[in-house]
Order: sequence, then structure tokens, then C-alpha cells
Amino acid sequence: MLVENGQLPGVRQLRYAPAPGPDFGVEVLGFDALRRMDPDRRRAGPQRPDFHVLALIRSGRGRHTADFVDHPLCERTVVWIRPGVVHRWTDVDRVDGSLVLFEQGVLPASGPAARAAADVFAPATWRAGEDAWPLCLTAADHLGREHAAALADPRPASAPILAHLLAALVLRMVPETGSAPGSDGPEHEVFRRFRAAVEQSFATWHHVADYAGTLGYTPRTLTRATRAAAGVGAKQFLDQRILLEAKRLLAHTDLSVARCAQRLGFDDPANFTTFFQRQTGMPPSRWRDGHSGRHALSSPPRGEEG
Repeated sequence: MLVENGQLPGVRQLRYAPAPGPDFGVEVLGFDALRRMDPDRRRAGPQRPDFHVLALIRSGRGRHTADFVDHPLCERTVVWIRPGVVHRWTDVDRVDGSLVLFEQGVLPASGPAARAAADVFAPATWRAGEDAWPLCLTAADHLGREHAAALADPRPASAPILAHLLAALVLRMVPETGSAPGSDGPEHEVFRRFRAAVEQSFATWHHVADYAGTLGYTPRTLTRATRAAAGVGAKQFLDQRILLEAKRLLAHTDLSVARCAQRLGFDDPANFTTFFQRQTGMPPSRWRDGHSGRHALSSPPRGEEG
């Protein structure tokens, strides 16, 4: 959900553009390469990639910001920026580690890794456990070596090998929870369908009943499935998605509050203000005053991450 010109004007829209050579939909580099490509530190400005960014911090300390939340970086930190998230490498001057960039659709579509990738409300940053960390690094190193070999000598098997190694890395990295990313129960299927519909239509449909009717479920079924998978009810899940995009528009565009309301499907700006204040405790204009000045644009050097 973007403004009229297809962009958030205060944010660099990043399209997937790998380095010259064969395009496998995945690219592996490091923070040292990121710094070399970006001597002017444009990485510190807000950017919104249309691809996934995975980072494993091997050493050093720094900071990263994702959708208005500031995160410290240190050894064993994992960062996962999903498409559409507005983020900044606030300070990675003294950070070393692996960066993996990949397009939507690279992960095996029916596998648990792809389902983890589709979770738009999953944490952007977490700390890997001590026992899991060496295996995360091994998986990242294996992917990096295979990527380098594929660039040097592309083969028909290169793309599927990289896709499966990427899936292994994802599954090794994701934090363990009470519900594994590969859960295949019927409620998880209901939630996955609801989540995909919300991502497509949150700026048009604001009521759970709209999604229930389209998907062929009752609102109660959607609420039960969403609570089981995401820990919140269907209405709260939908409201969170609308609120997130409202914050992005307010912080990164000069659109009036009324125009933001229109872009998000509110017929009356007063209803949007009521919704926003109920969710955040303050009106949108006041929230904007506290956030819009902190995310000045700083363009990265090329289409890939940076």
C-alpha cells in the first residue's frame, strides 16, 4: 500500500537488483561489502526493500531500526527484514556478519521456511541461542560458498541447491516457539489464508466479516485460528496491519491526515483519527510530530540492500 506515485517519498524504495552475473534470486554478502558499496553512509537512511534481508551478526556492536523500533546489534543477533518493512542500518560501522538478500518466491512454496517468511508480524530482530548459533553460522557459510560457486560456474542445479540451503538457514535461524513454523493443522491453514487476504486488502476491508465471507469461514473461525497462530484475535491482527501502514504514511510522506485516511480506506477522516487514537493513545497529527523528523531520506548506492 503506497502513495500515488507508488512510493513513500521519504523512503528509498529498493528493488531486487543483484550484482552482475547469474541471477538466482538470492545473493550473499557481508557488512564489509555493504560499507564498501556505501562510503557516504546512505544505508542509515530509511529504505523499504521489495525483497527479504537476513543478517547474522558475528561480531561487533551497532543499531538497527525497523518500523519505528530501535534494536541493538551484537554477536548472535539475527535480523530479518521482510518486503515492505521500512528500516535503517542506523549504525553498522563496527559490525561484521553475513547478509543474505533474496526475492519472494525463492523458498520452496510448500515448505515451512516459506511460511515463516510470510509472517508479516514476526520479529525483525532477535538473539539466537548459544547452542543454535554455530549451526546458524555453518548454514550461512555453506550458502555463501554455494552462491560463490554458482556465480563462478552456473549449473542447472544451482538455483534449487541455493533455494534449499536458504530454507535450511531460515529454519535454523527462526526462534523456537510453542508453535513451529511448519505446523500444518487446519487452524494454521485458515490463518495463512486470512493473513494473505489481509495483506492484499487491509486498505479496503476493515471488518473481519468481509474476510470471513470471501474466504468461506465464519468470523469466529478466523478469530480462533488467528489467536492460535498469532496470539491475538482476527480483529486485532487486522487493526495492527492497518495501524502499521498508517504510521508509515504519517512518518514518511507529506500527505495530510485526511489523505492518509483516504489511502487506508477510511471514508471519514474523523473515523481514522478515532481509530489511530484508540490504537496509540494519541491523534495521528501528534504522533507524526514525534516521528516524521527522525527518518530523513538517505539513498543507498544501488538497487540491492544498502
